[in-house]
Amino acid sequence: MEGVPTVPRNAPLPATSTDEARVAAVRAWFREAGRDLPWRDDATSPWAVLVSEVMLQQTPVVRVEPVWRAWMERWPTPAALAAATQADAVRAWGRLGYPRRAKRLWECAVALVSLHGGRVPSDLDELRALPGVGDYTAAAVVSFAFRGRALVLDTNVRRVIGRAWRAEPLPAAHQTVGERAHAASLIPGDDAAAAEWAAASMELGALVCTARVARCDECPLASSCAWFAAGCPGLAAAPRRTQPWHGTDRQVRGRIMALLRAASSPLNVAGHAALADVEPGQLDRALEGLLDDGLITRDEATGRCSL
Repeated sequence: MEGVPTVPRNAPLPATSTDEARVAAVRAWFREAGRDLPWRDDATSPWAVLVSEVMLQQTPVVRVEPVWRAWMERWPTPAALAAATQADAVRAWGRLGYPRRAKRLWECAVALVSLHGGRVPSDLDELRALPGVGDYTAAAVVSFAFRGRALVLDTNVRRVIGRAWRAEPLPAAHQTVGERAHAASLIPGDDAAAAEWAAASMELGALVCTARVARCDECPLASSCAWFAAGCPGLAAAPRRTQPWHGTDRQVRGRIMALLRAASSPLNVAGHAALADVEPGQLDRALEGLLDDGLITRDEATGRCSL
């Protein structure tokens, strides 16, 4: 059955297993099994890492990589993007989804030029103050771009720690103070080791200790995992977190954005044949949402819209 581990359930737990040993095992696994992703290259700039982190939010690597490569070729520095327009950024974002990320990334580039001389800062507080950069993204940039020590806690990392240390099949909807404190206690004291642990634990959750399938026979923590020792409870009943798409306001927003990205001049979206199947009230909601988000503009005299 899908998701059932193949490692024997009675695999012994080593009496000397420690947090440090578990962290070291995951780091060693990562050095052998980690994916060769372009933003992990040592020569990758902090700006390129920041761009990758924004693009990877709620979007799989396979969709992000070609867009990231094209983006970095066109705008290799914050100054290059800041010299473009918001519309340029949204068009280049293409079909990655959640185009507000493109808007915020462009605003971030402008802020980096005006406040930091076009450089990405390495300080957590300065990073958090940038448009579109929250706690996770700031910590990821410190860790992955500057090889610093930070609490990088995404869903993948939370799942690995929750299973291996606390026998929890899936993380709760929201992080707790206790969860963050526990995760922070596992971070190695050495900066380089801490950065490697952040990437390694995330990779383990993305490739092996996934939400739907637990590949425990491939996991470096199988022999010391609390969840595995308990028989992997709760996996079969774990909810499949899927988001509806067809017919939703979000889909209509995407269709409007696709029309405007392809247009060479402003369009009357409300009367466009390509959107004739959309219920007028839903079309109005989608348009107003895009206007409120600052992703599109509308000429009130003509009703025509553009990026």
